[in-house]
Amino acid sequence: MPSTTVTTNAGVQMPHLIYGTAWKKEATTKLVIQAILNGFRGIDTACQPKHYREDLVGQALVELQNKHNISRKDLFIQTKFTSIDGQDRSKPLPYDPRVSLSEQVRQSFSTSLENLQTDYIDSLVLHGPERSHQLTMEVYRQCEKFVDEGRVKQLGISNLYDLNKLKKLYEDARHKPAVIQNRFHAETNFDHDIRQFCREKNIFYQSFWTLTANPQILADPLIRQLAQDRHGTPAQIFFRFLMDIGLTPLTGTTDEKHMKEDIEVLHWHSLDHESVTKLKIFIHD
Repeated sequence: MPSTTVTTNAGVQMPHLIYGTAWKKEATTKLVIQAILNGFRGIDTACQPKHYREDLVGQALVELQNKHNISRKDLFIQTKFTSIDGQDRSKPLPYDPRVSLSEQVRQSFSTSLENLQTDYIDSLVLHGPERSHQLTMEVYRQCEKFVDEGRVKQLGISNLYDLNKLKKLYEDARHKPAVIQNRFHAETNFDHDIRQFCREKNIFYQSFWTLTANPQILADPLIRQLAQDRHGTPAQIFFRFLMDIGLTPLTGTTDEKHMKEDIEVLHWHSLDHESVTKLKIFIHD
């Protein structure tokens, strides 16, 4: 039976399927609780009020502990530092934009700990590269200090679609990135080259917009036939396939039925070699 977790290059046990909380707004607490009670153990958020309610994820964690006896230590919590370019200045900012970049990272991290009502983060991700490699490394160096202090278990980066930038980050990092989280779709050739580099360096590729961006794949007769054979859905087949080739997908469904279906895939046997080989064509592998 396939494992429900993977072990990252930082030695962290990371769930093979993670619940994403972007765009959930006031429903965030309810949906996170629902996801965890249905079997999810990984939650992705960000210190960015524009698209996330990190504070409501924190409320969910408290309620899960108090009402359902599900402890923080049994969950994988991933959040992000979002630079000022990615923030909505009309909303309260998680840091003072007038201070140095390193201080912005420190203030953002403090806000995250407060929002999430925790004293450590399992995975801290840069929401995107900065405007130069030097600035990206300034942010990353501060994040590395959190790892040194034992307050963060692993680091990563998101929305990075330039392989050379990823290679430079990897080369310069003391604590190597454990994850990269990118939108997974045909316009970027499904990040074929980046995913190859990730395999070589034991970096886990977290896919988002996995279903929304790929309706043509979900509608393909091969996927539909495999779904029929497994008494499942095309979405379940696609998630199982991606996990079989080493990806850790995010799902942000707000439908409890889909939550149950998504988490069920963790307990499925892997697809057979022939099916995996055929499906790889869809993502240009």
